[in-house]
Amino acid sequence: METRKYISAAEFAIRNGIAERTARHYCAIGKIEGAFLTGKTWNIPENAPIPLRRAKKKKPMPLLDILREQMEMRLPGGIYHKTQIELTYNSNHIEGSRLTQEQTRFIFETNTIGGENEILQVDDIIETSNHFRCVDYIIARAEEKLHAAFICELHAMLKSGTSDSRKSWFSVGRYKQLPNEVGGLETAAPENVATELQNLLHQYHTKKHKSLDDILDFHHRFELIHPFQDGNGRVGRLIMFKECLTNGIIPFIITDELKMFYYRGLRHWPNIPGYLRDTCLTAQDEYKLMMQRFRIEER
Repeated sequence: METRKYISAAEFAIRNGIAERTARHYCAIGKIEGAFLTGKTWNIPENAPIPLRRAKKKKPMPLLDILREQMEMRLPGGIYHKTQIELTYNSNHIEGSRLTQEQTRFIFETNTIGGENEILQVDDIIETSNHFRCVDYIIARAEEKLHAAFICELHAMLKSGTSDSRKSWFSVGRYKQLPNEVGGLETAAPENVATELQNLLHQYHTKKHKSLDDILDFHHRFELIHPFQDGNGRVGRLIMFKECLTNGIIPFIITDELKMFYYRGLRHWPNIPGYLRDTCLTAQDEYKLMMQRFRIEER
């Protein structure tokens, strides 16, 4: 007689694209035939089907909820997984990271990296791992009102453990100590950063409902302030992604291919906002296609 095989609630959840807590709930209320407890662990017949839900029309789950659920599950191959790799690879690559997309994916999936016959920058690896944490942070706290401490925490996560963090003049998670430039343009003086950023946040929050243009305008002004010694671009793009999720706007990822158009858009935003807007709408269209591939409806 063939021995019946069993799997855990976690394995059942991954196979069927549901949360582990949902699988445990199905077991507890008797919806999975043959499931039984051993101690605190559910044993589920390997071939058990997912319980049928009531045939009722329900609203599609918002993107943010899907990202959060898949983040909690650490679901491989879903939109959360894809977002982590695409956002991290492209944002880091724009800033000069030499890691490939495949290496970025490997770090995310296995927390290891192969570098045989290849010289890899330690900072590239650390900042990639750190950026994954930043993406989790903005997803988990997307509905939180944007404030200075939130922005500084993102910077601290991104730059923690890097060679920059060991430099006496580099302040991880704190505003810059030395003047800097962006694209040849002067930025806020170190002593003015706190005031200028608070003014920007105050003006931004005077609008209850933020549009895409409001988010782009914030991004442009944030980059002109350039509050940190390094990492401003990545922090700024993480904020844009978060604020899109916060305000029910389809987010977007600035790819390396769009980099020059993105820089042009930032430079000309005050006079020709269409440059940056069109670039970001193009990136948004790409994210919409990703949503379609994963059968996630726009709302």
